[in-house]
Amino acid sequence: MPDILYPTPENPAPENYTAGHFTGYRGAKLRYAIFRSQISPARGTVVLMQGRNDFIEKYFETIRDLNAMGLWVATFDLRGQGGSDRLLKDPRKGHVRRMSDYERDLEIFLEQIVLPDTRLPFFLVAHSTGALIALSAAPRLSNRISRMALSAPYVGLRHDTWPVAVIRQIAALACWTGLGRLSAEQERIDRPFPGNPLTSDTARFARNAAVIAAHPELTVGPPTYRWLHETLKGANRVKRQEHLTQITIPTLILAPVLDGIIPYAEQEELARNFRAGQLVTINGARHELFQERDIYRAQALAAIEAFMPGLDGGLDLSETAA
Repeated sequence: MPDILYPTPENPAPENYTAGHFTGYRGAKLRYAIFRSQISPARGTVVLMQGRNDFIEKYFETIRDLNAMGLWVATFDLRGQGGSDRLLKDPRKGHVRRMSDYERDLEIFLEQIVLPDTRLPFFLVAHSTGALIALSAAPRLSNRISRMALSAPYVGLRHDTWPVAVIRQIAALACWTGLGRLSAEQERIDRPFPGNPLTSDTARFARNAAVIAAHPELTVGPPTYRWLHETLKGANRVKRQEHLTQITIPTLILAPVLDGIIPYAEQEELARNFRAGQLVTINGARHELFQERDIYRAQALAAIEAFMPGLDGGLDLSETAA
């Protein structure tokens, strides 16, 4: 289905998939795909939630790994990015109207695509912004999602110039004065590998850059002030004890220690206050665990495979290594 997904010779798509579009909240057209495991019977289905500025093609390798575990994978591009509808006239602006719009898209995806077209039980694997969405929606998902694994959850923000408290105030002021659709910073083109905060793996970094070069329409630029305001407000909310106590889904928090985007200390603090959560520390890894070197990536995948119940019933929370 080359008109929906965009495989390349260096980044082939998993073999057995169906791709299309569904209608999200407020009529947004969102691109999705379901990837079926060759293993029968299937162990269940992973709902894969992407990070900001991610797209389905970036996860082809990880999807193949999950399929090899006997898991189907269902994923979709978040509104405003990838192959989904852009929300502003300028398609380069990373924007969202409300944090709750993301959550409603997830709930529609579960009801209209995942439930009728995939295999029980349902698990959720989410990265960064996707993990924030999962945490925010989790109190309402306990009757649908059996377990969650959250990679580098967006519960804080690291910035080289401004403290996050100042960024939060500036974003709120911009929204209050009607400037929420402005980009929060200038776009930087062709970021080099040296010093990047995302991954220490040169091959995967180059592979993702090649996909973007071939299909730049899948990406967006810097976030708008509205996006920052909504997500930072959401990050504060999901860390509160009253929210965390409402989450009963057993959850792994996969925290890369050298995360250059989300401070590790914020992820550790989340786990400390989260009764249903267990911290799995990945020493030496940067922000994008699924795009990292094998030594780090394999730890994250092994934790997920042990945690998602299979023939052995899965890994008990008390057995996971912090």
